[in-house]
Amino acid sequence: MESKIEVLSTVTINKTPDLYKIVDSLNRTLKDRDLMFGLALDQNDQEKAVFTIYRT
Repeated sequence: MESKIEVLSTVTINKTPDLYKIVDSLNRTLKDRDLMFGLALDQNDQEKAVFTIYRT
């Protein structure tokens, strides 16, 4: 069985030291609703982060 992950939204924001805590909390709280949240550094600007919401 193939798992399909759908991107619902992506936004670029200013990077802050505690941003990962929000993403972790969202993932723990909303995983039973088939939602997943991701955070990555922007490849073009290391001072920015890319926040993505997925449906699993």
